Amino acid sequence: MTATLAQTTDAPADFATCLQQHAGIVRKVAATYCRDPHDRADLAQEIVAALWSAWPRYDRGRTFSTWMYQVALNVAISHVRGESRRRRRFEPLDEDHHALGQQPFDHETDQLLALLHAAIAGLDAMSRALAMLYLDERSHAEIAEILGISESNVGTRIHRLKARIRQHMNAGPQRPQGA
Repeated sequence: MTATLAQTTDAPADFATCLQQHAGIVRKVAATYCRDPHDRADLAQEIVAALWSAWPRYDRGRTFSTWMYQVALNVAISHVRGESRRRRRFEPLDEDHHALGQQPFDHETDQLLALLHAAIAGLDAMSRALAMLYLDERSHAEIAEILGISESNVGTRIHRLKARIRQHMNAGPQRPQGA
């Protein structure tokens, strides 16, 4: 019988350590699904609560980050569905999203990133999760495990997603010459 991390004698400390080591996942998922800083903080708190609640069932045989993504995305997708029922609109990505990096960009790059963010913001919740995981350079196998779909479905969806984003980028209002 495989022991879970939660079965160790210091489960709260183990959870806190794992959470601290992978806190970027919580921030990234919350930033992908909420624009408003308060909504982002609320979603991050919901994710952490769900992770703690699911902690006793975490299997040490699985990669913690994969398990964490799975829980976080399930919470975020449920959150978006609830919000869209209330507000009937999607939340765009925040300007300070992790993909922007730390280097200043030129005007052309800023325009392209704005178009990319707009394209991703207009996607349904599952497609946003797929885009985030793909941009985070997760393998097809890991994306499949996190999203609960087959690897071949991941490949097909990524192909279609790239085409949709490319189409959106090409139709952008201020597309730079030669891009």
